[in-house]
Amino acid sequence: MTTFSSLAAWLEHLESAHPVGIDMGLTRIGKVKDALGLKLDCPVITVGGTNGKGSTCAMLEAILRAGGYRVGCHTSPHLLEFNERARIDGRNATDEELLPHFEAVEAARTRFAEPVSLTYFEFTTLAILHLYASLPLDAVILEVGLGGRLDAVNIIDADCAIVTSIDIDHTEYLGDTREKIAFEKAGIFRPGRPAICADPAPPQTLIDHANAIGAQLWLFGRDFRYEGQAGSERQQWSYVGPTLRRSALAYPALRGANQLINTSAALAALEALRDRLPVSAQDLRLGLANVELPGRFQVLPGRPSVVLDVGHNPHAAAVLAQNLGSMGFFRYTYAVFGAMHDKDIAGVVKHLKDEIDHWCVTDLPLGRAARAEDLEKILREVGVEEGPDSSIECFKTPAEAFQDALSRATEDDRIAVFGSFYTVAGVMVYRKSRQH
Repeated sequence: MTTFSSLAAWLEHLESAHPVGIDMGLTRIGKVKDALGLKLDCPVITVGGTNGKGSTCAMLEAILRAGGYRVGCHTSPHLLEFNERARIDGRNATDEELLPHFEAVEAARTRFAEPVSLTYFEFTTLAILHLYASLPLDAVILEVGLGGRLDAVNIIDADCAIVTSIDIDHTEYLGDTREKIAFEKAGIFRPGRPAICADPAPPQTLIDHANAIGAQLWLFGRDFRYEGQAGSERQQWSYVGPTLRRSALAYPALRGANQLINTSAALAALEALRDRLPVSAQDLRLGLANVELPGRFQVLPGRPSVVLDVGHNPHAAAVLAQNLGSMGFFRYTYAVFGAMHDKDIAGVVKHLKDEIDHWCVTDLPLGRAARAEDLEKILREVGVEEGPDSSIECFKTPAEAFQDALSRATEDDRIAVFGSFYTVAGVMVYRKSRQH
């Protein structure tokens, strides 16, 4: 049996241990789960969807913690350190807390005559779930990594499942239409249990699957909704569910036009589970006021204004464009942009080209990334032109691209950093290094 004395060594080993990075299916991970005897004894909320998963998980975690519950929250990917994926009661798990559970997964995996090969995501998900199973938690929140039906977190039967939104992304794994993708996302629903969909126009495949298995389907607009005027910081809104109304709520601390839909999905899940996880109006207010999520339309303090956003598909880009448009006047907007080559880069750029004047495009430190030169070519193809008030520059790293934007931007400008988690993380690491 392989073993390592540090988390960093484990993670480095797992990067190359399985022949492919993404290997959809639950057969292999299911065998190891059974060998571990893995079981969670508290309510589990699983959150899937194309965009809005991270925000919805963060809101659920913040509200439940405000209610005094001990919460485990597993999200992915991470921005700066792996430990972000394993939150316990609002903090990241330590290396020391995680290590015994990596060893437990390795022992279970190698117990078979032919050891079971696991991907990085499968192995680490099992280790985090095993950690949670060892703790006296009141609730566990699990974010789906990719799709739903065949994703590693789907080895756990959710007491309540949420699908936030359905759009075109990861087509090589999930299909090339919203109908095919919705079927994959609906795979986290369970018979007889609440299945919440916050997409305002859910594909019929999701509805049909929920009905076929006998899930309790709650649809946004039909079974739950929000009421209130978006746009004004001081305004209040109300959540309206099948049996519950929550009035006079403040806007969540997460900024952005789509956050009321995500918040409504979180409140629907809490309504569905209120017999087991009751929360008060005060818990909601405190949770929504204190929720934090780095990299989701995160506006940093200071001048020039810097916006961090991990949006990397056209749906997320449309929301980012809307959010940038509602921020007020800026003389110029600089973009620090890097993306994976398998994304619909042209679709992303089309939504944002009217909001951005100067593009600083960057390579990213992994094989799946589009090169800066490729990004420049796509920008030109979709009609981005250079002139006295516009430019396209190529860089080797997000840090270099950000430094260039900073050197040109004035106090009246803003810099939007977006595209991939690696783009945002590269800038966050650079900014952190400058603070020491």
